[in-house]
Amino acid sequence: MSSVNQFRLPLAASVDDRDAATRENPVALAAALSSPETRFVVLVGAEAILLPSAGADRGSDAPRLALLTRDELPGEGDDFYLGRILESGRSTHVALRVLTNSPATRYPLGNLRALAHLLPARDAALLTQSLALANWHSRYRFSPSTGRATVVDQGGWMRRDPDSGEQFFPRTDPAVIVLVRDRDDRILLGSNVLWEAGRYSLLAGFVEAGESLEAAVLREVAEESGLRVVEPTYRASQPWPFPRSLMLGFTARLADDETPTNAVPDGQEIVDLMWVSRDEVRADLPSLRLPGKSSIARALIDEWLAEA
Repeated sequence: MSSVNQFRLPLAASVDDRDAATRENPVALAAALSSPETRFVVLVGAEAILLPSAGADRGSDAPRLALLTRDELPGEGDDFYLGRILESGRSTHVALRVLTNSPATRYPLGNLRALAHLLPARDAALLTQSLALANWHSRYRFSPSTGRATVVDQGGWMRRDPDSGEQFFPRTDPAVIVLVRDRDDRILLGSNVLWEAGRYSLLAGFVEAGESLEAAVLREVAEESGLRVVEPTYRASQPWPFPRSLMLGFTARLADDETPTNAVPDGQEIVDLMWVSRDEVRADLPSLRLPGKSSIARALIDEWLAEA
């Protein structure tokens, strides 16, 4: 089986250069954040400012992330350093402005979850990084050790307790997501208790303390469906900053002595399970809503669909 192409995963690309050297140098960092040449991604709540549609100019209405100069910023907020991008043949500093107010803006706004698969790879990478960083800052303003307010350091990539000097860095929580096949090459889909009727996805769950990824695959499938699977095989990874997950995609197959009809939802997270064939998925049934095209779940399903 060919490997999932990382660059086809909408959120899996990377900023050209995260430029740790600048973020760790206070003088260089201050110069970068104040430079009129620096470009800013702007977040208004959970949405980003986009360029107005250029339709006729580009021959497409595909969305693009707005990269604004400091003079174009529409409101007050916190600034964090993202790195460098290659723009018009030269390296340009890029930063994030997280607005602390919600001013009217002449630009449209867009949500990463809805738009990631439509954005150019670099735009999706910048927005993924921006949202992950903003979400971390909004939740970790105080030291978990002492309860004291922390201060921002290293351009937003560390928070520090000013009294003790303890340092805190952005968290990423690993989670496995699994495409399970049976002997008829059907896949197992589950519906979460929080979702609307008819919405299904692959089984997934967070990796627990002291647990390998492969063990997490076996445990999560067993907990959510009661089934035993074997041969967990890593496929690809994708950041999922809602708020701070790293999705680790796997395939697995039903154990030889296991029966598909033994699948029973746990009733706590998963309320329904179904085995589906390629024909059933391709039929685009109104009773079966697949994951959005920005997700690794959809990429794994699409890869399976393309095999036959």
